[in-house]
Amino acid sequence: MSQTPRPESPGARSHGAAGDYRGAPASALPLTATEDRQWATLAHFGGIFGCIPSLVIYLVFRERGPFTAQEAYEALNFTVPPTMVAVLCNVLALVPVVGWVFALLAALLWLGVTVFSVIAGVHANRGQPYRYPLNLRLIHH
Repeated sequence: MSQTPRPESPGARSHGAAGDYRGAPASALPLTATEDRQWATLAHFGGIFGCIPSLVIYLVFRERGPFTAQEAYEALNFTVPPTMVAVLCNVLALVPVVGWVFALLAALLWLGVTVFSVIAGVHANRGQPYRYPLNLRLIHH
């Protein structure tokens, strides 16, 4: 069974001379003002799920939107310490007899982070920068 060669697309790599490459790498466009505000809002709301959403948004959009970069950075710094403490508390919750104390602590911590994340998300959605009242700022850009 013989296959016929497929024609190359205009942006495909050429198999000719070494280093011969046709096409240019795609660069992402800057965010519009609405998109910038939207991603900043989602970075804060993502705190409900820990530090991963704000980290991903910061890494993906920091070069595309200044408001998103600023707010995702703020949200990331706020959510990293409670996420680490919550993970530790959830592991310690498995300890017999005293585990319920750590489970309760993890739940209260999650509730506090959720409240502040929602407040921050509402501010960001209005286009207002938000600074958490207690933020260790462990991560520097």
